[in-house]
This record gives sequence, C-alpha cells and structure tokens, in this order.
Amino acid sequence: MNRHHAPRTPAAGRRTGRRLRGPAVRSALGALAAVVVVTPFLGAWSYDSARRAVSAQAAAPLVEPEALPGKLVATRASAPIVLAYHDINPEPTNDYTLTPQQLDTQLAKLEAAGYRSLTTKEFTRYLTTGTTPAPHTVYLTFDDGTRGLWTHADQVLAKHKMHAASFLITGAVGTHRPYYLSWDEIGLMKASGRWDFQDHTHLSHERAAIDAAGHQGSVLANRLWLAKEKRLETESEYRTRVRTDLDKSLRAFADHHLPAPQLFAYPFSETAGVTNLAARNTSALEQLLRERFTASLTNVSSRPLPAGPRAAAARQVQRLEVMRKTSTSTFVKQLNEWVSRSPAEIPEPLRNPEQWRFPGSPSGTGLAALTGKGVANGTYVSAVHLPMGTADWSTYRVSTTVAGLSGTKTSASVEVGHGSLVPVTVTFSEAGVRVTERPAGGTERVTTGKLTPAAEHRLNLEVSPGGVRITVDGGHALVARATKEADPARTSGGVSLAVRNETGKAAWPRFTALHITP
Repeated sequence: MNRHHAPRTPAAGRRTGRRLRGPAVRSALGALAAVVVVTPFLGAWSYDSARRAVSAQAAAPLVEPEALPGKLVATRASAPIVLAYHDINPEPTNDYTLTPQQLDTQLAKLEAAGYRSLTTKEFTRYLTTGTTPAPHTVYLTFDDGTRGLWTHADQVLAKHKMHAASFLITGAVGTHRPYYLSWDEIGLMKASGRWDFQDHTHLSHERAAIDAAGHQGSVLANRLWLAKEKRLETESEYRTRVRTDLDKSLRAFADHHLPAPQLFAYPFSETAGVTNLAARNTSALEQLLRERFTASLTNVSSRPLPAGPRAAAARQVQRLEVMRKTSTSTFVKQLNEWVSRSPAEIPEPLRNPEQWRFPGSPSGTGLAALTGKGVANGTYVSAVHLPMGTADWSTYRVSTTVAGLSGTKTSASVEVGHGSLVPVTVTFSEAGVRVTERPAGGTERVTTGKLTPAAEHRLNLEVSPGGVRITVDGGHALVARATKEADPARTSGGVSLAVRNETGKAAWPRFTALHITP
C-alpha cells in the first residue's frame, strides 16, 4: 500500500543563516502552527486511504428475550433448512435488506431452539450422505456479497457462534464501494472461520434486453438481443457466453486463494422464471452448472425441493428467503412449515389447519373448504399438506373417509407423492374410482373402476417407492406406479386433497377423517 506524507521543506532560518524578526517571525510561526494543525489530519487521511478496502465493523445489537415470540416445532430430527438472506444494514433502503436487529433476533431464535449452523462442506456432505452433525441444523446463505455482511452481519454470527456462506458476484467484488465487499474484507471473513464463499456468477447477475421490443430478462437464463445485429444470440453464442462467465468466476476464487466453490445460487431464481431458451438450452445451462458445482440453490421452484434426497437427486435445493418484512412470528411460522417430519409425527392432519396450503384457491380459503363448507365461488378446491415438511416421504399409509358424494358432479381426490416425478391421484365419486399416474416426461396413465353407489367411501393407500396399493371400502384394490420407478428420490412426496362440486348447490363433498401412519 502507498503511504502519503506531507511534503517537507527546509526552515527559512537555515536557508539564510540569519535570525528572523518582526513580520518574518510571525509568518514563520504561523506556518509552523499550520503544519502542526494539519499534520494529524494528513496522517488520518493517509491511514484511511491505506485502509479504505476494509470498513469498520459494528458491534452486534442487544435483543431482549421478550422479542422472541413463537415456538419452533420440536421433532426428533430434521433435514437442514436453507435460509436465503441478502444485505444487512441498520438503515434498509429495499425489501431485501434486514436490520442487524432482525438478523440477531432470528439467529437468537434458532440458537434457543437448539439449531446448529452448517458450513458449506457439512451441507454438501449432507446432500451426498444424508447425515448432519446435529439433529436440527440450518445453512445460512447470503447472496450478492454486500459489504453489510462484514460491517454488520459478521459480529452477529460471532455472537451466536454461527457460520454462513456468502455467494459472491465475483466481478462486482471491490466495485461500487461501499456497497460490495472488497477482497480484503473477504480475506478477513475467511480468516474468522465464520464464513465460506460460494458462487453467484462473475458478472451475470443482471438483466438485459432479450427481444427486439426491449423486454428485460436475466442474462444467465436468456439468449440476449444483439441490437446492432438486430437478432438474438445463437444457442452456441449463449453457451459460450455463460461458460466464459462461470469460468471467470471460478478463476477469481483461485486468484484470491479461496477454495473452489461447491454451490451456485441462481440470480433472480431463474429456475422458475420466464426464459427464451429452448428446452434443450435450459438443459445446457443445467449441464454447465453440474459440471462445476455439487448443486444449485434457488428461492423459487416449480416443485418443492427442500434439502433432502429429492433435492439431492435433482441437484437443486430450494431456500427459504427471508425478507425485510419477515416478522419474527412469520419467521417462526415459515420455519415450522419447512421442518421435515415423519408420518408418525402428524397422524391426524385434519386437526391441524395451520399445516395446509391452498395454492390457486380463493384468498382466505381454509381447511373448512375440505371438511364441508367448500368455497363460495368456484367448483373446485385443493390443498397441500406441509409440502416442504413431507417432500421426502417415501413409505407411509393414508386412510381417509369422504362423505357427501352425490352423482357424477361431485368427487374427492387424494394425491400421494405430491411434487414427485411420479405422483398418483385417486379420485372417487358416488359410484366410481379413477387412478391417475402422471410420470414426468412420460404418458399419463388412467385406471378406472366401479364402486357400489354410496354417499360415503373409505380409501386406504399404502405408499412405497415401488408402488401404491389402493383399497376402497375394504375390498376394491388397485395398484399404481410400476416398480421401475423405485428410486425414493423420484417417488417421494406427501399428500394433497381436493374436492369438486359442479351441482350448483351448497352441499360439498367433505373429508371426515384423515390418518397418516408410518
């Protein structure tokens, strides 16, 4: 580092060899006073200039015990929950930035509940072995590599003895200061033992024109519009550009003596976004990532992929994103939805309305829609039971009873293996049953059967990786899902329910009992 010093000049008395008098004395004394006054400021400026690549850290805030509302679900053991953060700043200017107090409160909540944070090495080992060093763990991730991680988050981690991973946009490091981290700060964070560093592209965390109309899209997941040539990138140009960016990022890690990253975080969660890539090109992006990383992380997925065998097989892990608006009570509620549980821990889901989600249903729809009240507007309602907490269920039994069936315009459905690559749906009406298998990338298969007409039917499903045995009213049996799909990572998933009423009347089919057992 260059050090700057105030220029030194010989004293006037030494130049002339004569004693100074009158105005000359006052002038010399004034100059000396100026030097005495200015020198400390020049020294401070010199020190700041030399140290400007490393910002001062703030102490961790204090959190009062009463600021920790809500209780985390107690289970015997759980898969790691991956949390996605962005920036930390005491004066947030966007929805992605938390205050140090918010982060401190959330980590205090996890610490009090017995959660241990994982290093990236421990997390990737879990993906390959299914083992963790503690029954309840979290993997803390921070996207973008902002300076707030060093200045505000680091001491909060130290306070709670936790570890985190920063996903770097390597081409942005040291730029737009003080927004992004500097390499010097990254070096200090690495030396602390509290941080490791993973990949978030080199300079592909941005949006650009992806068509002639100028619509913007992620540059990683789209072919770009070349305005001068008035055309889209070719597939070959796209692959070359993305490959070059990823390799530049990996070189930046090596050049700054950081271990090669094992994980990649998609900018803008492209995995679920609109893209102008052909299907084979999307596969090309996935292949480029798989060649370089153990797995990719996303905050939005087309199917539930919490950390576990299903996500490990897909080599893509879904994270729980924490935003500025995430209150402590919401934080606890969301964590409870993501805690993985065994079928033995929730035997009667109909007694736990907070465990159900109603995607695509009218706002305010609750469990009552499945148990008799239906919905005021519409003819169909569906609900998923703990989609994150049950994603890796592979062997269990479902027993349910449905009443209120009438004719062919009302029905009820039970799906097992929800979110898997081979879900099985059993739909029954007053006098019939239909089994639908929808293998990903395959042909839908439908099997039907007749039932003794009745307003009420009992359904039992025995689910295993090798198949689903279906029994209706204790006698009518069918088998779904061939044993060739016996990989639990492909077939695992929990339960969803649905009811349909096209009669125009207020009387809906209703689930009167639902039991899930190992």
